[in-house]
Order: sequence, then C-alpha cells, then structure tokens
Amino acid sequence: MESLVIDATFWKGRKVFLTGHTGFKGSWLSLWLQQLGTEVTGYALEPPTTPSIFEGAKVNVALENSIIGDIRDAKFFTSTMQQAEPEVIIHMAAQPLVRDSYIDPVGTYATNVMGTVNMLEAVRNTPSIKAVLNITTDKCYENNEWIWGYREYEPMGGHDPYSSSKACAELVSSAYRKSFLQDKGIALATARAGNVIGGGDWAKDRIVPDAMRAFMKKKPLMVRNPIATRPWQHVLEPLSGYLMLCQQLIEQPGSFAEGWNFGPNDEDAQPVSILADIMANSWGEGVQWKLDEGAHPHEARYLKLDCSKAKSLLKWKSIWGLERALDETVQWYKAWHQNKEMQEFTMNQIEVYQREYLAG
Repeated sequence: MESLVIDATFWKGRKVFLTGHTGFKGSWLSLWLQQLGTEVTGYALEPPTTPSIFEGAKVNVALENSIIGDIRDAKFFTSTMQQAEPEVIIHMAAQPLVRDSYIDPVGTYATNVMGTVNMLEAVRNTPSIKAVLNITTDKCYENNEWIWGYREYEPMGGHDPYSSSKACAELVSSAYRKSFLQDKGIALATARAGNVIGGGDWAKDRIVPDAMRAFMKKKPLMVRNPIATRPWQHVLEPLSGYLMLCQQLIEQPGSFAEGWNFGPNDEDAQPVSILADIMANSWGEGVQWKLDEGAHPHEARYLKLDCSKAKSLLKWKSIWGLERALDETVQWYKAWHQNKEMQEFTMNQIEVYQREYLAG
C-alpha cells in the first residue's frame, strides 16, 4: 500500500456533516475542513464555554452552514441532515466530561447513547451518505489499569457514566453497522482518541485549561491526581487520523469500517505531574502547581492505547511529541491572552502541522 496522506483533492467540494462543531475538537476540525475546501454543515449546541475557540477563532465566521440544534432532537436533526445531503458524517457531538457525568448521568446517557442512535437513524434515512465516522474515546475500554496499550478488540466498559456511555455508543455503532448500514453500502467506523490537548479548550476540570486559567492569573495550578497517566496528544494528531480514515471509508469501505485507536507514541503517555511541570516551564513567569487534596470522584490511574493498527494499515503517525504539543498549546493561549487574531493563529498551526506531517 502506498503511504496514505490527507488528500486535499479528495476533500475539495465534498459535502461533510459535522456534529459538535462548536466544541473544542469540532472547532479545530471545522477550520481544517474549511482549509481543505470542504462544504461543511455543522450541527451542535451553542459553544459549551465562555470564552470558546468557536468564537475566539471565528469558526462561526469561517463556517457557512452552522446549525444550532440538539442531537437529542431526532426530528430536527434528521431534517437538517437530509437538507444538507452530505456524503460524509463525522459525529463529535457529546457530553465529554467525566466529572459532569457524575452530576448529570441521565443527560450524559441521553446525549452520548441516544444521540448516537438518533444520528444513525438519520443516516439510514439520508440517501446521499456513504461514510460515517463516530468519535468516541479511549475511555470506552474496560480499564484494568494495564501497563500496555488497549487494542481495538478489547472489551468495552467504563467505571463512570461518561466512559460507560461511550462504550455504549461503540456497541450501538457496531449493531447498526451489522444490522442496517452494511446492506446499504454505508461504511461506519469509530475512532478512539487519547486525552487531547491544544489551544482553545476552556472546559472545566481539564488539566490544560485549568493550568492556563491559573497561569494567566499568576496563581498555582491545583492538581487532583498527579500520578494519573494518560495518552496525551495534540488535537491535530487524532484529527489527521480521522481525515485519513474518512478517505478510506469512501475509497475502500469494506476494509476500514471498524474501530480505530489514535493515540500518541508510548513515551508520551505520561503522568499529570510531568504535564504540569512542562506547562509551567513553557509558560514561565515562575508559575507552579500544587496538589489539590480535596475529595474527588474516581478517575483511572493508568490508560494507554495501542495504535499499531492505524500506523500499519492507515500509515498514520504521531509527529508532535508531548513537549512540542504542550509548547504549541501554551503558545496558543499566550497569543489569545495577548489579543492576537486567533483564526489566523489557529490556521497557521494547522498549516505548520500539515507541512511537518508530509515532511516527516
């Protein structure tokens, strides 16, 4: 097989329906797809945070078709998808926070499980669709705290409602693939990424935005679980994998319609304490982190993905190590803090990443 890359000629003029486009990952992907010349229709709730990358990087200006709607509203969602007549669906809409899932488990399951069902029912009733990519999470695996990475065939599970809901979304996707979509010639894949970092994430109870908020105020970062190890990666790393996978779902649907891991290289699965050290050093100004000794909900201590399949069959690769990913992330927040033009800054990071991916 020839080396696979993100093919601009594939994406130019192609109709894509992107759910969750107002969120962190969705905003980055919206800008990347716009850069590739794709006709994107976005469907999501209002931006989940204030500030947000969606507004700060003017994604709402770049995107011609931005629909505000709830994935739980099956009728409106289906009619919106049918009007867009897309060829590719990328489903990112979700309740994405572990701690929020303890506060609102019913809403988490309604969005992450029934939202997936609604999306797939809409797919069944939209004749133009050829490929579907459902974005889940590395936390969909039954976590045994192993020191080795989870492979795509490992059992689904989840201790908390968020992780469990995403495992359910994987099972729903598998059932719809076998029961309905294969017979229609629609290729459905799922993608499980590691802990994604990058500029423009303002969610609460996430280590990077928590750090940036603290450092901007010259306060120490309070860390809940410094020994927790996660597969940290810059947001552009899994997005590159998603784009490459979508290409293959169209071009070789029978070979790629299954689950895929997209995570960093093994050496970049590091504890939170290392992440905090690197961020503090990159920010400078003498900032520090401290242990938050309060009571906190359960969080797994160790989680890592085995991405051999994506590297072997998709020829996908991770090119930004942890220090580079964190430096690019810190520079984004510094630029925002200095009131720079953030759409241009964000698009420039995408362009740099693409050049280095092709060169590397």
